[in-house]
Amino acid sequence: MKLVIGLGNPGDRYMNNRRNIGFKIVDVIANNTSIQIKTKKKKSLLGQGDFEGHKIVLLKPQTFMNLSGEAVLYIASFLRVPVENIIVVYDDYKILYGEVQVGRGAVEINHEGILSIAKELKSDKFIRIRIGVGPLPEEDMPEAKIEKFVLSDFQPKENLKIINVINDAEAALRSILTQDIKDVLSRYELGSAIK
Repeated sequence: MKLVIGLGNPGDRYMNNRRNIGFKIVDVIANNTSIQIKTKKKKSLLGQGDFEGHKIVLLKPQTFMNLSGEAVLYIASFLRVPVENIIVVYDDYKILYGEVQVGRGAVEINHEGILSIAKELKSDKFIRIRIGVGPLPEEDMPEAKIEKFVLSDFQPKENLKIINVINDAEAALRSILTQDIKDVLSRYELGSAIK
C-alpha cells in the first residue's frame, strides 16, 4: 500500500492558490480512479482504492500547511504505512510553473508542509513529487512576500496549462508505483524535469 498525500490549505478561499496544487492533483487522481476522498479521520480527508493494480490511499490533510505532519503521522501509523511508501505532492516556487520533479531525502526548500512531515515522521526518506509554481516575480523576495505569492491564485494563462501539469504529475505517480523507485529517481532526480 502507498500513501499519496496532496498538500494544501482547507477552505474555499485557498482552493485555486498555487500552494494548493497538491490538493488539486490528488482530487483529479481520485476522480480518474473513482476513489472517493470523503472519509474524515484525525483532521484529514482520505479515500482508498486502486491505481492501475496498486492499492493506494489518497490523503488531504485538513490541518493547514504548517501542521500537515500531524495528520500524516497519524494516518501512516494507523494504516501501518512505512516512510518509504509515502508519496507527497506539493508546490515548489523554486522551479518553473509546469515542471514536475521527483526526489527523496534531504529537504531542499523551506516548505512548511514538507518540514512538518519530516519532523513528525522523524525521517526525510519519503518520496516527493514537486510541482513548479514559479518563478517568483522578483529575485531575493523576503519570506513574507514569498508567502503572499504562493497563497495567490494562478493567473488565467496558467490555468490554461493546469491540465498538462496535472497529467505530468499523474505520470510521475504512475512511474513511482509501477517501476523500481531507484530507477525513477535516477531518471527524474532533483534538477531534472519529468517529460
